[in-house]
Amino acid sequence: SMHDHRGRFAALTFASNEAHPPFLRSLTRYEKAMQLVAINVHIHARRRLAEDCVVDGITLTRREFECLKWAACGKSAWDISQTLGVSKRTVTFHQENAKAKLGVRTINQAVVRMAARARS
Repeated sequence: SMHDHRGRFAALTFASNEAHPPFLRSLTRYEKAMQLVAINVHIHARRRLAEDCVVDGITLTRREFECLKWAACGKSAWDISQTLGVSKRTVTFHQENAKAKLGVRTINQAVVRMAARARS
């Protein structure tokens, strides 16, 4: 496990269903390489998770965009909550934020703005 310069925690686990897997004997030998892999996985994951989406010059968080994307697929807030593993209220919160940022009143209007971005 590790902490980055901002104190964020990350862990990368190597596991086996064997009692004494062969790679266990190599841990000391490859410890530095495995640390490098863990650091790179952490950096890549943080970048992916932190990506924001810009719609018509307006920045939506990854979660706001994700909730709109699922709505565009015809999913209700409850369906989206089940897909993302969050509460329906959390989905509604992100959708309301996205609508406010985009200056629209309905999810359908927000989805149309998002779809127009995808075509341009």
